[in-house]
Amino acid sequence: MCGIVGAIAGRDVVPVLIEGLKRLEYRGYDSAGIALVEGDDVRRVRRTGRVSEMEAAAQAEGVHATLGIGHTRWATHGGVTEANAHPHISHGVALVHNGIIENHDAQRARLQQLGYGFESQTDTEVIAHLIHHYLKQGDDLLAALQRAVKELHGAYALAVVSRKEPGRMVVARMGCPLLVGLGEGENFVASDVSAIIQSTRRVIFLEEGDTAELTRESVRVFDGDGSEVQRDEHLSDVSLASLELGPYRHFMQKEIHEQPRALGDTIEAVIDAGGFDPALFGANAADVLQGVEGVQILACGTSFYAGSVARYWIEAISGLPCSVEIASEYRYRSAVANPKHLVVTISQSGETLDTMEALKYAKSLGHDRTLSICNVPESAIPRASKLVFYTRAGAEIGVASTKAFTTQLVALFALAATLAKSNGRLDDAREAVFMDDLRHLPGSVQHALNLEPQIASWAEKFAPKQHALFLGRGVHYPIALEGALKLKEISYIHAEAYPAGELKHGPLALVDADMPVVVIAPNDGLLEKVKSNMQEVRARGGELFVFTDADSNFGESEGVHVIRTPRHVGVLSPIVHTIPVQMLAYHAALARGTDVDKPRNLAKSVTVE
Repeated sequence: MCGIVGAIAGRDVVPVLIEGLKRLEYRGYDSAGIALVEGDDVRRVRRTGRVSEMEAAAQAEGVHATLGIGHTRWATHGGVTEANAHPHISHGVALVHNGIIENHDAQRARLQQLGYGFESQTDTEVIAHLIHHYLKQGDDLLAALQRAVKELHGAYALAVVSRKEPGRMVVARMGCPLLVGLGEGENFVASDVSAIIQSTRRVIFLEEGDTAELTRESVRVFDGDGSEVQRDEHLSDVSLASLELGPYRHFMQKEIHEQPRALGDTIEAVIDAGGFDPALFGANAADVLQGVEGVQILACGTSFYAGSVARYWIEAISGLPCSVEIASEYRYRSAVANPKHLVVTISQSGETLDTMEALKYAKSLGHDRTLSICNVPESAIPRASKLVFYTRAGAEIGVASTKAFTTQLVALFALAATLAKSNGRLDDAREAVFMDDLRHLPGSVQHALNLEPQIASWAEKFAPKQHALFLGRGVHYPIALEGALKLKEISYIHAEAYPAGELKHGPLALVDADMPVVVIAPNDGLLEKVKSNMQEVRARGGELFVFTDADSNFGESEGVHVIRTPRHVGVLSPIVHTIPVQMLAYHAALARGTDVDKPRNLAKSVTVE
């Protein structure tokens, strides 16, 4: 959601900015722009639509500079117009901003009384005018920024340049991700390391309240009190290859097919630990997990569905009560805290604002046993948690999460088994079975991927439809939810999911020949129940599309289409059955001609409420 890139160098930075913005397209956006300090002037190029349209305009204008900032905007305050696109400029001060300023109305009124006019409907323009206001009072650019941010309420990542100080850039972070890239005679800023990986792997992750000053030769970081501080330098392990499509048509397709490797890499951590050892989650995990009486999971979107699967695992395997809550709801209700419960936050990016705020709220209630499951090292949510499990999915570019989801499930299964082992409910024999299940999982997923041609043929039947229904039971119900989410995210087919047993309590009214019904029907203890629910659909003229296992004993008939995944893989079956619903969504979107990797109105990293 929105993206920032900036550079100061001895070379033309326009190609760096544009390449960086292209690498940030996956985050979701509807306009793009750059601002460049050229001599004693600031030049700006903005366009609604794609980065390529802004790039063409920049080439037509022939802009060049050694200092500049760029932005992809996802509209919040104000519509999708060029006037609302970033960067915003106030009297030679140019600024890009991720986040939301909650007190922008009050600041706008104050600045208007001071004589400032507004060209946009955004909250961001307020910040540009506020910084210029302090420059007029004699502050330099850094001091003006530091004074301005003290008056802002909300979340922000900022990068600022000024025509009066062409030798530096200043930045600030509160609640939204921002990092500094370190080069030789050049330095960079970005909201995501992928934006600058072509120039440097050396990065500094700014912390809450930090401001920083970048010149060609130096980077200085200041904490919220204005004291200069040292932040650790990290070497990013993001590879350029992971950011390229290779032989695939879309990043989503690539990332679906990368799941055997991603799962294998994540499982490797468990194998290297010799089993379900608390050390998987941190050096002090044994102490934190000791005496845990229950689990509270907080997450959003696809990560919430991962947590919903985990609830079944945790309660069945460890015997501990587990609740799963949407983070944006939890943070606004009067929750009853039990300090002996483990609070688990799940976020692909580690920067999901609602999840971060829910974690803060949980801690304010007295929860000090906290665990983060995340795919991005050094991101905000893991840093705020006592324990962490980093999934090894690698960079995920497609907005609709695929490999991040299935690796989250592996992490959550490992947590369920570790909790069971800690409280004496997992003996050596059962642990050996679970480990064997994990070792075979990547192979089972690969077998499921081999079903792609059959699933693609199903997708042709879905393409002309406007609605679809997904059904599942037990631990596979969240997979039905995930399948429905994927289909509506990228194909724009309205889809809903229900526990199959709830069909007769309302959704059956919707079933007709134009409502395809997808059923997750593994060969488990609930299969016969699911079959009965399927008969309810057929009796109303509904068409069934059933994902089952190779060892189930029913086949196709009129109005019943069946695709068989590998033999039932037991407790890890939800992970295998995720693959076909991902591919169904992908190929339905392909057939409808939608923008698979960048679906409308959506963003990869949701850093606003």
